Amino acid sequence: MPEPIGRRQRYMPGLDGLRALAVLAVVAFHMGAGWAPGGLLGVGVFFTLSGYLITDILLAQLHRRGAIRLGRFWLARARRLLPALFLMLVVAVAWATLFGPAQPPSFRDSVLAASLYVSNWWLVFEHVSYFADFRPPAPLSHLWSLAIEEQFYIVWPFLLLLGARLVRDPRRASGVRPRLAAATAGLAVASAIAMAVLYEPSLDPSRVYYGTDTRACELLVGAALAMVWPSRSLKRDVSAGARRLLEGAGVAGLLVIGLMVWRTGQYSPFLYQGGFALLALATALLVAALAHPACRLGAVLGWTPLRWIGVRSYGIYLWHYPIIVLTGPPGVDGPDLLRDALQLAAILLVAALSWRFVEEPVRHGALGRLWKRLRAGEWQLEAMPRWGWAGAAASAGVLLIAAAGMAGLGGRASEAAVPGSVRESRTVRVQAKAAADRPQPCRAVIHIGDSTSEGLTSTDYLPRPGDRIDAQYARIGARVQHFEISGARSIVETYEGEPNAQDVVGAWKREGYRGCWVLALGTNDSANVYVYPGTGTKERIRRMMAAIGEDPVLWVNVKSLVESGPYAAQNMRAWDEALLEVCPDYPNMRIFDWAAVVRDGWFIDDGIHFTTPGYRARSRLIADALREAFPASGKSSRCLVR
Repeated sequence: MPEPIGRRQRYMPGLDGLRALAVLAVVAFHMGAGWAPGGLLGVGVFFTLSGYLITDILLAQLHRRGAIRLGRFWLARARRLLPALFLMLVVAVAWATLFGPAQPPSFRDSVLAASLYVSNWWLVFEHVSYFADFRPPAPLSHLWSLAIEEQFYIVWPFLLLLGARLVRDPRRASGVRPRLAAATAGLAVASAIAMAVLYEPSLDPSRVYYGTDTRACELLVGAALAMVWPSRSLKRDVSAGARRLLEGAGVAGLLVIGLMVWRTGQYSPFLYQGGFALLALATALLVAALAHPACRLGAVLGWTPLRWIGVRSYGIYLWHYPIIVLTGPPGVDGPDLLRDALQLAAILLVAALSWRFVEEPVRHGALGRLWKRLRAGEWQLEAMPRWGWAGAAASAGVLLIAAAGMAGLGGRASEAAVPGSVRESRTVRVQAKAAADRPQPCRAVIHIGDSTSEGLTSTDYLPRPGDRIDAQYARIGARVQHFEISGARSIVETYEGEPNAQDVVGAWKREGYRGCWVLALGTNDSANVYVYPGTGTKERIRRMMAAIGEDPVLWVNVKSLVESGPYAAQNMRAWDEALLEVCPDYPNMRIFDWAAVVRDGWFIDDGIHFTTPGYRARSRLIADALREAFPASGKSSRCLVR
């Protein structure tokens, strides 16, 4: 979140209003508001605003003293950011430990990453997906943006000093540095180009979304603005034409931001191919207008309620996502009026308390004064009021619970039981038990599946061995079974270094495999086509059939209960229709109509994966469908198997 106005910066109430709009957009996005699919862009607005304010502070010091007082600068940032962050981390860990929902073991690592302000790179290196990830939402995943800002605060003063030495601008009383601004803008362009080059439409965009290098563009655009638009030099006395031009630019910037929040979304390729840079430019236009004392737009966005939210925007951002995740029903997406109202009230209340009792006191030296009193021996325990003792006891209790949670106590989710976390590649050889009167031609089966197949082989979901898919395949006569199951698998795209379905088929064909294939795919392909329509649905199916050749192939069609987004039910139906359209072209292709038999009660809360009864039925029915699709008589010619 952007820093508050420095003591030597003129107060600009319009910027508080901009903070309010940005943080409200982010909150609306995380609450699933349909009118703000691009609410995540509020973070980009914060980046540009931070770049402007921080650079404005640093350049003011450099202009006034010829140097930047790094120690005081970093101490001010630490006072502003660290206490509220550590308070939120302690409370979030204690809440998850005591009340749940249970968190995976990686939760502790995310706490440490957040404490060190490296959350964004931890998410990248841990392959925590921004797109194809079925794991429950992590309550601290929003801290990636604070990590980028803190990294900027640490590195940027050095780069600014270096730039001021290497790029010489004529000294002006206003402090304007156009050449340095041009060099900074060049770095911003390089960052935007890096994002566009590293972005692959067919791959998960997490790397470019979380990367400091690829998101630096937004911060640097704000920094370049500060070099040509220093707040200390802006005067109220301007011509009417200049004021109208300034206000027009600000309104244009606000409209562009609003349009992008309304019409773009986290899956829009446009964002990664210049959209974030456009957002930064629009924000810069708006900030330039709001920072100028002659612009009336600042008074509009400086409306008292917006200003109140904007002043507390750092706390609102810190607390909003943990409150949404830790107090919401698991697996339920989308808006709920009552729940959202209660959560929003809790967010504002907790942020207000944080501002009143933590952020403002610490920012104004409360910790330093307390330390001086302790060193001087002025602190008298006997003088502490009863409410002080109660507060100290409660704080100690919360700390102990958080420490217990960090030590591994409390309910934790098993990573193996989380949909999308399993990687399985194994071969099973069994003594088949096919009925004597119904010999099965599929004596060897390769099952290629995504996360909707994980429960078929899981001892967590199916503790009885006879319910699992290997026993069911053995029941119909398959003596050799190869399982290639990987969460987020699709035909074209790769995920976390795992081979896609085409690569799996190619590897087995090179080994000389001849037998039957069961393809439990399509969930992620449907989502990927929705997001990145470069490789169409039918083309994906034909690629798999061409790779397999003439071997018998049973496709398991798909269904979801999700109402909107990439995994929406309508996208799954489109995949199923494409299977039916392609099937007549391949005599060796059959389709098991799972979508027609699966019951809504077999789905877990995410609307995509299944419960134990669901996986038990799925295991049995897939095996039965394989036997019906390719009987020993060879007479089956129907594409659809029910």
